[in-house]
Amino acid sequence: MPELPEVEITKKTLKKYVKNQYILGVEINNYNLRYKIDKNFCNNLRGRKINKITRRSKYLIFHLSDSNYFIIHLGMSGRIFISQKKNQKLRFDTSFYSNSTPITKHNHVYFFFKKNIVIYNDVRRFGFIKYFKNKELEKSAHLKNLGIEPLSKDLTISYIKKNIYRFDKSIKNILMDQAFICGLGNIYVNEILYLSKVHPLRKSNSLNNLEIKSLFYYIKFVLKKSIQLGGSTIRDFHNSEGKSGTFQDTFKVYAKQGERCIKKNCKGIIKKIVIGGRASFFCSSCQKE
Repeated sequence: MPELPEVEITKKTLKKYVKNQYILGVEINNYNLRYKIDKNFCNNLRGRKINKITRRSKYLIFHLSDSNYFIIHLGMSGRIFISQKKNQKLRFDTSFYSNSTPITKHNHVYFFFKKNIVIYNDVRRFGFIKYFKNKELEKSAHLKNLGIEPLSKDLTISYIKKNIYRFDKSIKNILMDQAFICGLGNIYVNEILYLSKVHPLRKSNSLNNLEIKSLFYYIKFVLKKSIQLGGSTIRDFHNSEGKSGTFQDTFKVYAKQGERCIKKNCKGIIKKIVIGGRASFFCSSCQKE
């Protein structure tokens, strides 16, 4: 699933090509995504200008000129293409997991602009597109219970300390809880915990002050670094210039089970376990439970 850095880069890509542009029309080939697209969706968007595009957690939010909104969530396999013509070679592809040429039968929604076409493609259809009137958005079930943004000033050492001490859960599950800090996904949490020298199964209320400070620092460091490097290309994620992201070249533990720890003088081996249904990777020496 695309995580915060990849969604942030997709947002920047879309801003570059469609911000302040009018939606000339919308064509829907398949209404049945994760949630069925409303039958009035096309009429609600036609003729509206996109004033702004923002991101909340892993949601792309399109602010329309009539003060209404629509959001896109990419789910597991959602991809956004931008092309100049409907059947023309793609200008670029913001996919994350794909490893082949997109299958056009999964092009579910087309957004037409004066110079570009934005295409929503989703093989598994776990992603969705929804329209919201004015203040409905902030009350929606998707956004109203989200925690603070990890790159915002709201994320402080005191906020982390106050909240993780309330629970007797693994720190991995706490960091993955979107009501605590939104947007953190499995790949980046693995890397953050490794750099912080914290075992993913450690009880959150057992962390000391130094470990909490390390978590705070590396949450911001890892996310900023990934955005700077264009995101992580697991198979074929591309940034706003159509180039593959390179953060995966800096992975320390993710998907590296059986390999030696890269830290100097460490003889640990990267191990893999499953926590909360997700693969967790850690060093057997650096990260003590």
